[in-house]
Formats: sequence, C-alpha cells, structure tokens
Amino acid sequence: MTLTLGMITTDTTDAEALAGWWAEQTGAQIAETNDGWFVIVRGGTLPVWMAFQKVDGVTPGKNRLHLDLTASGDLDDEVERLLGAGATLVARRGDENFRWVTLADPQGNEFCVSGPHGGGTS
Repeated sequence: MTLTLGMITTDTTDAEALAGWWAEQTGAQIAETNDGWFVIVRGGTLPVWMAFQKVDGVTPGKNRLHLDLTASGDLDDEVERLLGAGATLVARRGDENFRWVTLADPQGNEFCVSGPHGGGTS
C-alpha cells in the first residue's frame, strides 16, 4: 500500500474567510464551499488541496503541524506582502546561510516562509 498527500485541512471558526485569505495568498481558487462548513482551495501555487473545516472552537496553543512555504522571489518582499495582507510576524530565524520567517495567518495558524533551499526544513 502507498499513501499520497491529498489535502491539508485546518480547523477554523470561519472556514470561508480563512479559505479566501489562503486562496488570495497562493493564487488559488475556492473550489467548494459546502455551505461554509468545509471549504476547499486548489490551484495557484498549491501542490495539494487545502481545506478549511468549520469547528465551534479551535484547539488552543501552538499548532503541531505547519506549512513551510518557499518564496519564488525576494524573501523580505514576500514577507512584507503577507504582513500587509493580514499575517502577523512570529519570528525571523536563521543565519546568513539560510533564513526563514515564521508568520501566523489571520486566525493564528503559524506557517514559515523561506527563500529557495535544497531540502532543509524549518
């Protein structure tokens, strides 16, 4: 048996709003809304589908799984664009050999953005 990654799903109290934010940031489209309880985003720069599932309350604390995204252009320019779109800065990390920035989306889900790299992780 072989498993493949088909979708990444995030719990949220407002699935349509968060899906819209991620669709805008990745150049993707909202493919399904399912009355706002399970919204699917696909296309753009996404290698897999993203989904946003409406829940009554999200689990508090730091998320245990996060996205590591790669900026196609200048890292600092991309971070400024995301901050202007509603992301918040968590931390700037790394050194002169490899840098990445940890941000949070409008509902507090952390994700990292780096410049191109050869298989390293944040």
